[in-house]
Amino acid sequence: MDAKDLRQIIEQVLCEMNITGDSSQTGSLTSAVQSALGKTGTVIEEGFIPDVTEDDIKAQYLVENPRYGDAFLELKLRAPCRLGIGKAGARYKTLPLLQFRAAHSAAQDACFHDIDLDFVKDKLGLFYVQTQCDNKDNYLTRPDLGRKLTAEAQKTIKDKCKKNPTVQLVVSDGLSGSAVAANAADLLPAIVQGLASFKIDVGTTFFVKYGRVGVMDEISELLGADVTCILIGERPGLITAESLSAYFAYKATVGMPEARRNVVSNIHKAGTSPAEAGAHIAEMIKVMLEKKASGTDLKF
Repeated sequence: MDAKDLRQIIEQVLCEMNITGDSSQTGSLTSAVQSALGKTGTVIEEGFIPDVTEDDIKAQYLVENPRYGDAFLELKLRAPCRLGIGKAGARYKTLPLLQFRAAHSAAQDACFHDIDLDFVKDKLGLFYVQTQCDNKDNYLTRPDLGRKLTAEAQKTIKDKCKKNPTVQLVVSDGLSGSAVAANAADLLPAIVQGLASFKIDVGTTFFVKYGRVGVMDEISELLGADVTCILIGERPGLITAESLSAYFAYKATVGMPEARRNVVSNIHKAGTSPAEAGAHIAEMIKVMLEKKASGTDLKF
């Protein structure tokens, strides 16, 4: 779309709103948008719409004439919260509203889109199986089926995986395939290297499509693992749609209480980095094996 087409669209919208679409008014509209975006350092060219998702909301402070602006901004930099975004009357300003909607769209995309299985095979080097969910809609509406493997998946796991491993690692898309794509390639080697440094045996890692956390319990029983750890996409939020979690348990069994699990969450570029999380997970698994306990029974 060139600048001429964009101007025609603006004039048409203004006309439909009973506003005369002359050049002075469309020019003032562009100036107003430029002025609002200029406060965040974003420069808008004629015929160009900036990507609002590229702004760092931690460093964004849009309150006009703040009383303690510097102190509040310093506090805000410690967490990616949507604070200090200002207001226009009783409403949000345009830029924060657009950023909010963009984040919501990213969360929906992460939740509804399937992960690329070529990435799983080629980048992660894993074979994959599937739960009893047939598709994404089925997965979202039937959480119970995401905790159960198909008969074919059970056979594949038994045929391809090492039996009775000390630690069994599993990767699953969960509620965000984007989280797996963004973090698993760095997190998985970090965990394996950390466990290797402790001389802890690791089984055959694989991928579970349409998996819920509870599927790790069935895998634990199938393979007889001492500790089972699943890396799974978290429910996307409005701060990031790429957050991964690691759930792990000692001698996991189907139907066990959730209190027997441990979790390391918020693994992403703006949270806990994959390398740091991998080292921490490996150390926690080491303690878990030494104490033969997990969840609320595990005392550090």
